[in-house]
Amino acid sequence: MGSGKGENDREFSEAAVRGGGQASSPPRGWNSYDSFLWTISEATFLHNAEIVSKKLLPYGYEYVVVDYLWYRRNITGAYENSYGYDVLDEWGRVVPDPGRWPSSVGGKGFKEVADKVHAMGLKFGIHVMRGMSLQAFNGNTPILDVIKGGAYKEDNRQWGAKDIGLIEKKCGWMDNGFMSVNIATGAGKAFLRSLYQQYADWGVDFGNCVAMKLTLKELDRPILYSLSPGKFATPAMAQDVSGMVNMYRITADDWDTWADVESHFDISRSGRAAREFMA
Repeated sequence: MGSGKGENDREFSEAAVRGGGQASSPPRGWNSYDSFLWTISEATFLHNAEIVSKKLLPYGYEYVVVDYLWYRRNITGAYENSYGYDVLDEWGRVVPDPGRWPSSVGGKGFKEVADKVHAMGLKFGIHVMRGMSLQAFNGNTPILDVIKGGAYKEDNRQWGAKDIGLIEKKCGWMDNGFMSVNIATGAGKAFLRSLYQQYADWGVDFGNCVAMKLTLKELDRPILYSLSPGKFATPAMAQDVSGMVNMYRITADDWDTWADVESHFDISRSGRAAREFMA
C-alpha cells in the first residue's frame, strides 16, 4: 500500500480494532496516491479496486484507500496547499468533491463507494488530516453535537469553529489547509466525535490520519486506525499513541532515494533501544 498505509484484516479481530490492538504482520492493500496523486476520480478508484479484488485479494491484499485531498475541487487554482477549494458540509467537515466523486451528491459522502468496495470483498479506507479545515475556522461554522443532535451548546451559548481551532498549530506542510483542535473543550471533543461518526456512517473500515487524539472505541462500527505522527517520530511519541491506534508510522514518506532508506537506520536503532516502536 503506497505511502505506508493499509492493513491485512486477517491480523485484526473486531475486538482488537475497537481496543487499539496492533498487527503482527505488515499491512496489505492499495493506496491511490503513488499512481494518481490527489486528483483521482471515483470511476478510476473503483476500476483499480476491481483489479485488487480480482488479482490481489487471494494473496491477502484487502484494503483500498483514497489518499488525501479527496475533498478538494480539481479546478484551476487548486493544488496541494491552496486555500478555498475544499468542499465542506454545514458543520465544517470536509466531504468528497462532487466533481470527482459524483455518488457523494446529496450528503451521501463515500457511502456508495464504500458499498461497492465491500461488494468486491474488500475494505475501504480514507486518508484524513488532523483537526479542522482553515476554511471552517474562518467561516466559524457551527459544531455538530451527534449525541444531542443539532449545534453544540454549552455555557448557554452555541459554539463555533473559532472557539476550538488552534490557529497557532497549523499543519506544517499544509498551512492553508488544517489546524489542530482544542480537545480540552467539550466542543472540541464534539467536533472530533462528529468526524468519526461521519466516517462510520460512510462505511469506512480504515482511517489513516496525520494526527487525531480521540479514540474510535465509542462507535458502533469498528474502524482500523492508523496514525502518522510526523517525520520526526520518537520513542516517547510512540509510547503516547500506541494505546490509541492499531498502527502508526515511524518514518516520513519513502521515495526511491538512498537518503530515505538511510534515515531508517537511526530511527530503528533508537526505537529498538527504547523498545517502544517494537512493542
